[in-house]
Amino acid sequence: MATDDRPQITLVTPPVFDAEVFSDRIGRVLDGAAIACLRLSLGTRDEDVLMRAADAAREVAHARDVAIVIDNHLLLVERLGLDGVHLTDGSRTVRKARKDLGADAIVGAFCGISKHDGMTAGEAGADYVAFGPIGETALGDGSRAPHELFEWWSEVIEVPVIAEGALTAELVARFGPVTDFFALGEEIWSADDPLATLKALIAPLG
Repeated sequence: MATDDRPQITLVTPPVFDAEVFSDRIGRVLDGAAIACLRLSLGTRDEDVLMRAADAAREVAHARDVAIVIDNHLLLVERLGLDGVHLTDGSRTVRKARKDLGADAIVGAFCGISKHDGMTAGEAGADYVAFGPIGETALGDGSRAPHELFEWWSEVIEVPVIAEGALTAELVARFGPVTDFFALGEEIWSADDPLATLKALIAPLG
């Protein structure tokens, strides 16, 4: 349940990156900002590429006591020593992920704009539910997760909630009181200084 506490930050990797170069960039952001979790969100299905990237990111994250989860690839979690999985298909595979990975693993579910899907994911054992996008984007069908959804969730549901998608400093200010986490990634990586961009985005949180 959202409280007056400052929302925490989940850092999302770009869909494509050079493991060696990028681990330094991740490291600089993790060193300069309080990050609760790193989410590996890669666009490839090439196992070698995934494993190299995951290895590099895990070393950087765990050296700083930051948890690391990977999008969807249940089988890679244990094999690569990751902390859990972020499911992008809503509540559909939460129960299976929890059963396969055990009680200690992080299992999160992205549920788009569906309150019902979010509630189902929570009941199935998700550690958190993510809704989005909350900002303007040309991707998808243009639907946005409304402020009222987060407001209702933070009052009624115990499962932590993440706000993500096309974030701006104005949206961070507006959604800060009704979310437990913000997930940020694409908003910062194209900048020359991702850390400075991240700090500017979350500045409204104080």
